[in-house]
Amino acid sequence: MTDTLWSPTVARIENSALREYLNWSEEREGRPFPDHDAFWAWSVEDIDRFWLSIVDYFGVEFSAPWTQVRTADPMPHTRWFTGARLNWAQHALRRGADDATALVCVQEGGAPAREITWGALRRSVAAAAGWLRRAGVRPGDRVCAYLPNTEHAVIGLLAAGAVGAVWSCCSPDFGAEGTIGRLAQLEPGVLIATDGYHWNGKEIDRSDVVAKLREQLPTVHHFVHVPYLSDGPHPEGSIPWDELLSQEEPLEFEQVEFSHPLWVLFTSGTTGLPKGLVHGHGGMTLQGLMWSGLYCGLREGERMFAFTSTGWALWNMQLGALTRGASIVLYEGSPGHPAGAVFEVAARTRADVMLLGAAVVTATANTGVSPRQEHDLSRLRHVMVSGSALPSAGYHWVMEHVGSDVRIDSTSGGTDISGAFVGANEYAPVRVGRIGGRLAGVDCAAWGEDGHPVVGSVGDLVVTQPMPSMPVHLWNDPDAARYTESYFETWPGVWRHGDWVTLYSDGSLAIHGRSDSTLNRQGVRLGSSDFYDVLETMPEIAETLVVGVDQPDDGYWLGLFVVPAPGHALDEDLKQRIVATLRTRLTPRHVPDEIVEAPAVPHTLSGKRLEVPIKKLLTGRPLEKAANIASVDDPDALRWYARFAADRLE
Repeated sequence: MTDTLWSPTVARIENSALREYLNWSEEREGRPFPDHDAFWAWSVEDIDRFWLSIVDYFGVEFSAPWTQVRTADPMPHTRWFTGARLNWAQHALRRGADDATALVCVQEGGAPAREITWGALRRSVAAAAGWLRRAGVRPGDRVCAYLPNTEHAVIGLLAAGAVGAVWSCCSPDFGAEGTIGRLAQLEPGVLIATDGYHWNGKEIDRSDVVAKLREQLPTVHHFVHVPYLSDGPHPEGSIPWDELLSQEEPLEFEQVEFSHPLWVLFTSGTTGLPKGLVHGHGGMTLQGLMWSGLYCGLREGERMFAFTSTGWALWNMQLGALTRGASIVLYEGSPGHPAGAVFEVAARTRADVMLLGAAVVTATANTGVSPRQEHDLSRLRHVMVSGSALPSAGYHWVMEHVGSDVRIDSTSGGTDISGAFVGANEYAPVRVGRIGGRLAGVDCAAWGEDGHPVVGSVGDLVVTQPMPSMPVHLWNDPDAARYTESYFETWPGVWRHGDWVTLYSDGSLAIHGRSDSTLNRQGVRLGSSDFYDVLETMPEIAETLVVGVDQPDDGYWLGLFVVPAPGHALDEDLKQRIVATLRTRLTPRHVPDEIVEAPAVPHTLSGKRLEVPIKKLLTGRPLEKAANIASVDDPDALRWYARFAADRLE
């Protein structure tokens, strides 16, 4: 039995937003919902009725009625609420008093926050939408952006959504090649771009990248310049951001079909051209209301702080808070400048709910700071962690150094659905290394290779019934060939997500890493996150990467790459302690065949380790076919692995 760190009180459950919805559902359905388990079971037993309850409970405004909750077509061809018309931006802006705060904008370094009221946000969106219409933007046209996590991105997306245009944004930490590889696919007519961003106390000038974007995106007819770092002259031929907001306009929302494209999110693109995942107005409205209302538990006037960039799906997910009339904190900068900066921001902005990557928790813990001793975090009730599995030490650190009554919510989903499949809920205890359970309406399971469910052992994460937040299609994929190949090739009509997961008999879960970077030793699947969980608590180690490669004659090589912490080296003594730690804390099967010192671990631009590309390098794939350098945070580190692989294969 894993350690239970925290359990909700009866009072906390009874006063929660989830319990309010369950009380309403009991009257509506004429059946009891004593806890989340009973609720989840009903939500997948009658999935149409569940999603209709979200529409009714949260008052989704359809300007034209639906004729069918969903079609009978199998995934990926299922369509939801056929005939219905609505607008996502309208739902994001319909709550919140004019004089209440909607956005809290914070820049690294401790500068005073900029607060934008709901009234000011609505006026800005109306003005920007009016400008887009005058510029000739029509429903279905693409508006793209190269912006940091600031109000400009939120206003731009809401304005594009209001006119029915399709939005896509790259973070300015993307280089020119990676940005063009994404946005060029969309053939945008409008580009909104900044001159730079802040990181670790430095101003990062991106004017050269923006110039390349203008050169290599030939469909762009209107370039809007956001002067974020400099008040100097605007680039030739550009439209100043202020001009978008200068003319007062009525707030009007184009009413579009439920599945009309809202935004395009791109996969990491580490092994080829990034896939464009198209999400619709209706699916994102329902997903945002359900997730922010029932699982974040947000109410009007509360605040959510997600540490994210505009290039990560968490950025889009956080906007669901607006549908509840809650405000969002937009932080632009490094999470660790200075050490513990994100927790200082959470305290200063009085955040109720916080969402951040597991890597940020680990990095902050390694600095030795204790946020609760330095800051008033009494408002913070809920810390959601995503991006990768939260190591065991991370659970204990949050309890000890952030708050003993904070609900830790390790959650997992993806860019693919712009949301989560699994996470905690108000009834679930917090247990080390476990995710609380499956989210409502998500009929997911762990399947073995034979396509049958497994409980208590590792299997493939699958979703067996459709969800409104699944992509309506992939960009430039008219016959759904890429969509089918990406998710439905293994089991037709069943979404295979690509994660190894253990689903336990009590409904909790553990996610072990990507199934396409499988470690399968002596017929036993090993999760890469288990290695990282154990090893990265050792003070001598900064980061690790584990890769398994099949060898001729049924052989198998398990390699562990270790980046020593500053002041340490991977000597024989450290290697022996690594072996002993893996053998005793995991199993003898986890002991690698080779332990190699590496200069760094390369990641995707959203922070995920490049396990799959490095595995491909080690099987003889050339670098240009194993990875897309433009989608890597440290290309030189990846080149080191390519040289290592080439030397090893000689």
